[in-house]
Amino acid sequence: MSFLPDVSARSGSVSFSNDETKRYGRHLIMPEFTLAGQQKLKAARVLTIGTGGLGSPLLAYLAAAGVGKIGLVDYDTVDYSNLHRQIIHKTRNVGKPKITSAIETLKEINPYVEVEPFETSFRSDNALEIIKDYDIVVDGTDNFPTRYLVNDACVLTGKPNVYGSIFRFDGQASVFWGQKGPCYRCLYPEPPEPGMVPSCAEGGVLGVLPGIIGVIQAIETVKLIVGFGDLLIGRLLLFDALKMKFRELKLRKDPKCPICGPNPSIKELIDYDQFCGIQPIQPVQTNGIPEISVRELKQALDEKRDFDLIDVREPQEWEISRIPGAKLIPLGDLPKRIHELDSSREIYLQCKVGGRSAKAAKFLHDSGFRKIKNVAGGIDAWSHEIDPSMPTY
Repeated sequence: MSFLPDVSARSGSVSFSNDETKRYGRHLIMPEFTLAGQQKLKAARVLTIGTGGLGSPLLAYLAAAGVGKIGLVDYDTVDYSNLHRQIIHKTRNVGKPKITSAIETLKEINPYVEVEPFETSFRSDNALEIIKDYDIVVDGTDNFPTRYLVNDACVLTGKPNVYGSIFRFDGQASVFWGQKGPCYRCLYPEPPEPGMVPSCAEGGVLGVLPGIIGVIQAIETVKLIVGFGDLLIGRLLLFDALKMKFRELKLRKDPKCPICGPNPSIKELIDYDQFCGIQPIQPVQTNGIPEISVRELKQALDEKRDFDLIDVREPQEWEISRIPGAKLIPLGDLPKRIHELDSSREIYLQCKVGGRSAKAAKFLHDSGFRKIKNVAGGIDAWSHEIDPSMPTY
């Protein structure tokens, strides 16, 4: 049995050195695997979108298993905040491009694997060109526009999309393949409202959780290539790390799906930021509310100007670091604590990077406050530009 006929056709010409035979010996003696299965792995071409939390365990195991060609799409750099979960990256590589760091590790794991880097963002204008020569696409991204883009590119090219996502203590995984079952749009026809689902940077993630979901993605990828087992097509696997429980939901193909249904309305890649309602960043003001830089804030504090600095982060973030003189009112508490603010005074709003404080500013503006400013870049910018000794997270 083969899920990927093209891989099977290429595998007939694959051979192994004595060193490779020793390396893959525990595969070769499995009756479900054998030499033919390992040949398929070496003949396979797998593209991974992202080399972060999910991509790290996924890539490590695909390389160790002997996948012949692995493509990497990423344009980020390694940061200290990545290291508690992105195990493919090492402390010595902080500041380096993630692709450079990932290739270094993969070559140490298995020098027989070919790695093709794409140090770029995955976009509508390059997605089809990037994936065209690959058999499987594995989605290790952490944002909705790219997830929809990966899905649509896979449906349009007939390729399987091995999906995973994580948040705090929860993870999920599936295999979306429009030709054989439901796609990502069948599960999520519409994206959530912008800001409704916090990113890992805002909400956090248990460092070991990506290991579970990334390995599940790796298992499904190997099963697709070799051609055994029951795939997660039409099934969404849910994992709760707090309860240490797995659940499974059955997925059905949506007959009205705009891309994999019988009468598709989407026949080419679209603007996915626009589809997900993400607006371009306003550099000077947000929703008509002025912004203030951290340098301007520092000057105002030094001059002891009469204003209130409100930090809208969560208490656990406040414990890590805070700007002197700030008062903590978490964003979620703002409606019930609005009476603590004086609309006649200048109010500066601050969070980690500026997103939540912009929401707080809009809420206050809608509530009649007019002397408000959003601190651009938040406490991250304060740490980088004003006080490098301040911890970041």
